[in-house]
Amino acid sequence: MRGALFAAALAVATPAGAQTLFIASDSTAQTYAADRYPQTGWGQMLPCGLTADAVVVNRAIGGRSTKSFLAEGRWDTLLAEAKPGDVVLIQFGHNDASTTKPERYAPAGTLYRDNLLRMIWEARGHGLVPVLVTPPVRRSFDGTRVKADFAAYSEVMRALVSSTSTPLLDLEARSAELVQRLGPEGSRKLYLHLKPEDKAVGFPKGINDDTHFSELGARAMADLVAQELKTLKLPIADKVLPERPDLTRATALGSTACR
Repeated sequence: MRGALFAAALAVATPAGAQTLFIASDSTAQTYAADRYPQTGWGQMLPCGLTADAVVVNRAIGGRSTKSFLAEGRWDTLLAEAKPGDVVLIQFGHNDASTTKPERYAPAGTLYRDNLLRMIWEARGHGLVPVLVTPPVRRSFDGTRVKADFAAYSEVMRALVSSTSTPLLDLEARSAELVQRLGPEGSRKLYLHLKPEDKAVGFPKGINDDTHFSELGARAMADLVAQELKTLKLPIADKVLPERPDLTRATALGSTACR
């Protein structure tokens, strides 16, 4: 009887036709509390680009690589939460490249590749749909040309698309195009560049950070992810809104709300 009631509760909580999307990633996708504003992750803003019956469960957390996300049991917890048919976006690379932090470091062509393969096969073994996401670029320029600081990791992901038939969202390429178009100065607004006089809640002393996103940056990255999702031959593609004004704002809203 208890099992029947639990099943009924789930049916009420999850409307027919709903699609759940999990995110396994790092600080670039993480959901942040209001006291960290304007630091925002793209996973935090992604729901603003999807229909109301798309549920985003963001398990991204700062400082994690494929190695530490697995070692800490976070991947196992995600698998236990998800149900068959759910999509899981897998984006790592920034922290896998941390050669000075052995708890994170995963060389691209060996351990990183093996960890991604494990995630792909275990996701499929649980009936989930894994989707690889290349890491977004930093505000990193060689002269006036944007650099992909984690290119070796993205190349491993692209190779796995062919060998495992796993869908790919090429956020590295798309974000590089955006940052290049805005240029070294124009792209500052996408990242955490603040002065003490800005009186930012999360950064009263100011900050110069070319890795993590501002509200506008997270909205823009989420829009790129939504655009890429729309191209997939998966049910989640139908949940992407055709117009996404919350993700294409020219000025910050001052919060991470969807309006």
